[in-house]
Parts: sequence; C-alpha cells; structure tokens
Amino acid sequence: MFSLSGKVALVTGGSRGIGRATAEVLAEQGAEVVLTYVGNEAAAADAAAAINRASGKAEAVRLDTADSEACERTIAEVVKRLGRLDVLVCNAGISIDALLLRLKDEDFDKVLGVNLRGAVACARAGIKVMMRAKTGRVVFVSSVVGEMGNAGQTAYAASKAALLGVTKSLAREYASRGITVNAVAPGYVDTDMTSGLTDEQREKMLIGVPLGRTAKAREVAAAVAYLASDEAGYVTGHALRVNGGMYM
Repeated sequence: MFSLSGKVALVTGGSRGIGRATAEVLAEQGAEVVLTYVGNEAAAADAAAAINRASGKAEAVRLDTADSEACERTIAEVVKRLGRLDVLVCNAGISIDALLLRLKDEDFDKVLGVNLRGAVACARAGIKVMMRAKTGRVVFVSSVVGEMGNAGQTAYAASKAALLGVTKSLAREYASRGITVNAVAPGYVDTDMTSGLTDEQREKMLIGVPLGRTAKAREVAAAVAYLASDEAGYVTGHALRVNGGMYM
C-alpha cells in the first residue's frame, strides 16, 4: 500500500525536521524526491545523500519560498528536468514569536510571506503542471497552533490557520481536475524547534497532550505519505491531525 513508485515529489523545507522525514518516507515509498532549502545547503545535501545511500532518489535545490517568481521558476525547472510533478508538499515555514504588542509589522509580514504566500505560490506553480496531467496531490503542512492558537504566536498561528482555508478552497477548485488538496496539522514534534526545551518546559508542554509525548517527525511524514498516495484518492479538503490528542 501507499506505493509512490514512478512518481516525482517536491518537498519544500526538506533539509531538516518534518520536511526531511517526509522526503525520506516518500523516497522509501518509491518517489523521486526534490527537497528544497533556503539557507542550510549542507543539511539539504546531507538529507539528499542519505536518501540516495538508502537506494532512493533525491536531489536538493535552493528555493526561497518567500519569492513567488522563484517558486514558479524552480518548479518549472524540476518538471522540465524530471518530466512530471505528482506530489507537492508545502512544508517550508518559519516562526517569529512575540506577544501582540511587541510583534513588529515586518516580522508578521515575513512569517506570512514564507508560511502562507510561499505555500500558495508553490501550489499555483505545481497545480498548473498537475492540471495538464489531470492528477496530482498537494499537501500543506499546517499546525495544531493554527486550530487552537497559542499565546505569543499570533503570526505563526495566523499563517497556519490560513493554510487550512487555502486547503479547502483549492480542494474545491481542482477536484474536477483529479487533484486532491489536503493538510496535516502536527502538534508538538521532536525537531530543532523543541530540542532546546528544558525538562520543565517539556513537562509543562505535554500536560495538554493525552498521549503524553511529542511526535516523531516520521509519524507526521507517514500521514503526508498517505495523503500523497493513490489510496487517498477520495480524500480532499481534509486536515489530518497528528497531535497526540492535543486538539480534537
């Protein structure tokens, strides 16, 4: 089940965390993966090399998703080189946290530029290709914070909540073209963003998680792989929660 053999997948923000795990899982299922990065070329190269060593197919490409023209150009180049684009995972994201009265306009704009506008730009470019093929999978990486909010994360929550609206709108727009559009909404995940927490902070964080632990990045990646598969062909406009019961 969930075979992606012969398919091409592009994962934005694929050098680490959820993005890297997603690239690895999609490659394990047979997809040829293009993972993008914006700053850490070494980490991206390492991620692609690890997939190739494991008998998968992957390459790393630089892309600043805040640049809409770069999104269009990069996806066009991938399709020209590899011949197709079957799966697009819009994962690239940043967080600049601050209480509202300390949140600067430029920081708010920067978060939305990457997390929201960048994801939409990539989806626009990817869907153009998928429409010609009359099939495709788009998966946005949202967040539990987009559903329940979090103090000090107004910008991040706004961007991730907006992606859920984008998911539903695009699902309605392109269902007739054989394209499904879904989202995953992770809770707390073992990534660089949580690795710096103290034991006290971690314990406090997990109080609201019924399963009592953080997620592994591969658990989120597995949800993406399902939504990218043929088996999920009748699932669209859905946000799959991978949050340990934190929000129901």
